[in-house]
Amino acid sequence: MQHEDHVALIEPGVAEPGGIWADFGSGSGAFTLALADLFGPEGEIYSIDLDRRALRRQQDDLARRFPGTTVHPLVADFTEPLTLPPLDGIVMANSLHYQREKDAVLRHVLGYLKPGGRLILIEYNADRGNHWVPYPLSYPTWEILAGRVGFTGTHLLATRPSRFLGEIYSALSLRPAAED
Repeated sequence: MQHEDHVALIEPGVAEPGGIWADFGSGSGAFTLALADLFGPEGEIYSIDLDRRALRRQQDDLARRFPGTTVHPLVADFTEPLTLPPLDGIVMANSLHYQREKDAVLRHVLGYLKPGGRLILIEYNADRGNHWVPYPLSYPTWEILAGRVGFTGTHLLATRPSRFLGEIYSALSLRPAAED
């Protein structure tokens, strides 16, 4: 996939430019760059990954391509407690399929979002994995899981063909808004 594909997968789930977002399991930064492209200097992004070298490469790419965007690289495991401000949104692109026990991880993720905050999930549209993608989840499986852990408004945003497991999708799920 190209940068334009990354942007197209998440753009429909971004309500407006700006805000404070995080990319959990950002890896090489493809979706961090997509967020930076969508937000420009109006956004603030926390890019979280265990790979320090990947985060350094991201920083170089971001400085070259989107110098006005504020990005905080954080070497950490997103399944463990993190010190983050309340987030307007989280992108999880091909990171949840490494987690066997998804419910606990997602309840943890839900807690980082502001009321009404957005989770954009990008995953392979399959329920059987392989060595490289051990625990994928199809969109129908995501709908069930998202509701079970407390997300609302789950819907499919976009799909793209993928040479790995056939198709990749993006979906939006919301943290329920605060009660009045």
